[in-house]
Amino acid sequence: MTSVLVPVAYVIIIFGGLFVFSYFYRKHTSSTIFEPYFPSHPERNAYITLLQKTDPPAHDALLKSALVRRAMADVQRVLRIREDKPALQNLLQKGSIGDDLWNSLLAAEKELEAEIMEVVAEANSFVEGWGQVIFPTANEMLANEKMRAAFERTNETKAEIEAKFELKSSAAASSKPINGLLPPTTASDNASSDGEGSVNSRSAKKTKKRK
Repeated sequence: MTSVLVPVAYVIIIFGGLFVFSYFYRKHTSSTIFEPYFPSHPERNAYITLLQKTDPPAHDALLKSALVRRAMADVQRVLRIREDKPALQNLLQKGSIGDDLWNSLLAAEKELEAEIMEVVAEANSFVEGWGQVIFPTANEMLANEKMRAAFERTNETKAEIEAKFELKSSAAASSKPINGLLPPTTASDNASSDGEGSVNSRSAKKTKKRK
């Protein structure tokens, strides 16, 4: 009987210790305040400020525009979390970063889910069904802004290239002869010209003798 109770008591002690440890660890991590992954959300604050304005109240067009800007900021945060999460998970497994940064990302992900639901509800409060298309619209607007920024950078690059070629053309122009003066001929050029003159004179003498 004693031989049976010893392993049972050992298993109870082991699992009881693990349970107590996990309980206090979860309690400690839940009470820990992590540094926010995204410092602030100015687009959300601007929309809430306009929404709370009562004297005079903000126009619906202005509120809708602010809500779309808020949705665009949320789309940017979703894309950033999708890009950062695999890299941070890999670094966490290697021990290159601590748990604080990873937990901060997870908290930001949960907060972003609640933010998306709130934006959808606000959009539906203006127009029924708008919440289903507000984020695709925000994504398209972000893509258009990126294309416009790329086009503006193309103009700047074009100006830089033109300025660079102007410098090259001015350098090439400075190497040309000034006032139509040709560069001095070399000895080989003189010799070739003298040889050609002598050949021409000899041919002229031969034609005279034949006549």
